[in-house]
Amino acid sequence: MKKRQFLGTAAWAGLSAAMAAPAHAAAAGGPTLLTVTGAIGAGNRGKLDPVRDQMMYKQKLSFDKAYGFDFAALTALPAVTIKPTLEYDSKQHTLRGPLLLDVMKAAGARMNDNSKLVLRAIDGFAAVVTVAQAKAQRYIVATHLDGAPMALGGLGPLWAVYDADTVPEMAAKPVSDRFGLCPWGLYHVSVD
Repeated sequence: MKKRQFLGTAAWAGLSAAMAAPAHAAAAGGPTLLTVTGAIGAGNRGKLDPVRDQMMYKQKLSFDKAYGFDFAALTALPAVTIKPTLEYDSKQHTLRGPLLLDVMKAAGARMNDNSKLVLRAIDGFAAVVTVAQAKAQRYIVATHLDGAPMALGGLGPLWAVYDADTVPEMAAKPVSDRFGLCPWGLYHVSVD
């Protein structure tokens, strides 16, 4: 084997091993899209790394363990379809994804109805909902909008959302006031 090819292969093997290390990667299948921290089980990754977890670090998050989900792990959970009227065009759209509480259970979250879920978006926006509220309003972690995966730069790739049209107290509000606790660009949930 030529020296350059050998070194390249060795470097690639080292990089691959580092990328698959449990402290830094949640899933071998793809990059982590959602990180769950707080009152969870054993987790599938280690503590916050200020280099690899730059956005979380800059948003002053801290954790000793976490559970990370890639797209495949989220879409492998049972999906729910909702059709809320969205504030962006005042039209009904089809959103699909697992129930938020099913995602929390898959992460080993220890919750009761009074537990708080801090839903954090990539822009730093955070909304707090109780488990009772997430259950009553049937929050989902939407992965698809109108049949297509949601893109980063749009409402995705993940959106914590519910069908406000089916919640009487929310349906009575103007559509622009229904989704204040629904961060799009969701990337982190803390179970408190």
